Amino acid sequence: MDIEKANAEATERMMEARPVLVGLAKAREVIPGMRDNLLLHAGPPITWKRASGPMRGAITGALIFEGKAKNEAEAQALVESGEIELEPCHHHQAVGPMAGLIAPSMSVYIIENKTHGNRSFSNLNEGYGKVLRYGAYSEDVLERLRWMEEVMAPLLADAIEASGGVDVRALLAEALHMGDEGHNRNKAGSLIYTKSLAPHIAKVAKSPDVAAEVIRFLGDNALSVLNPVMAACKAMADAAHGIEGSTIVSVMARNGTDFGIRVSGLGDRWFTGPAGIPKGLWFPGFTEEDASPDLGDSTITETAGIGGFAMAAAPAIVTFVSGTPKDALNATLEMYEITYAEHKYFTIPPLDFRGTPTGIDIRKVVEKGITPRVNTGVAHKEAGVGQVGAGLVRPPMSIFQEALVAFAEEYGI
Repeated sequence: MDIEKANAEATERMMEARPVLVGLAKAREVIPGMRDNLLLHAGPPITWKRASGPMRGAITGALIFEGKAKNEAEAQALVESGEIELEPCHHHQAVGPMAGLIAPSMSVYIIENKTHGNRSFSNLNEGYGKVLRYGAYSEDVLERLRWMEEVMAPLLADAIEASGGVDVRALLAEALHMGDEGHNRNKAGSLIYTKSLAPHIAKVAKSPDVAAEVIRFLGDNALSVLNPVMAACKAMADAAHGIEGSTIVSVMARNGTDFGIRVSGLGDRWFTGPAGIPKGLWFPGFTEEDASPDLGDSTITETAGIGGFAMAAAPAIVTFVSGTPKDALNATLEMYEITYAEHKYFTIPPLDFRGTPTGIDIRKVVEKGITPRVNTGVAHKEAGVGQVGAGLVRPPMSIFQEALVAFAEEYGI
């Protein structure tokens, strides 16, 4: 077995993957294995009993949205009875930010990796404020979701089809040169995304007022592109998964209780440990005491070589997650220590267009004693409150150590 050869293949597949946004449809129609009694969530597998406050809130909101429950007590009863099942988005080629809830009747972006043929999916971004992904499920949250499904989603589906597809790898490459890092700072990417679809939205819309409303919603939301970017990163990382003998991480994800990883050469096994509390900046009136442990599938961005690994491209990110521009530069430099390659297409102007650190190698993480850096939003620990801040977090070292021991056992090393 040649680990170096396996890792070269895994990272090459990750970098050469060309994810294109090709459509939008109901989850039950396109996500493999999706069914009417299933809810998909972020992170490794979780039960209601072990779920965090925001995860419970998002599950409750999704079941109310689906017309299956009226409140948290009814939602809990449905899940605990087994009538409603919970499974990770990652088990179904999908991803979702924060709580990551995808219900059968929700619309999802469809990403196709034109290089290797695999597909991935993500839900739609709700914008800022009290939103389902942070565990809020008040009537205004549900009303926004209904508008997104009834008004925005059909128009976006037609516009994406009319556009012939949006090359998300090319979009990301450009956004990194405009001050984004692809995870928590997506201002440039969201504007590029909106610009790409706006003419088609205007053309296919039955009403100019509706077209204006949808374009304004996309343009005003600096995270509009995050969800298709996450799905694109999922398609890239999936292309690197399943390479025999590879020590490259192909999934990082959190559910508000556990932080989990998967490794390319170790199949679909999860290695999990406690999710930490991010360190960063808090919205007025909130402190670290209010925070839920780390949450969401958005760490798929770091897995694919952007986000916290590309902070040097986005020094302004520190105004959101704390620190200084020098800290952002040093964050990227540190991540070169634990990765296998430098990205061919994602480059960083302040580092003389050096490629972003790509391909987290569990051997290097354990050897160097350096865990991946993650940029993240922070949810309140109680359901229904929403976002309370943003910051930086790292996964526990124990999950990389456990994965490395499992790799040695699997391959007889």
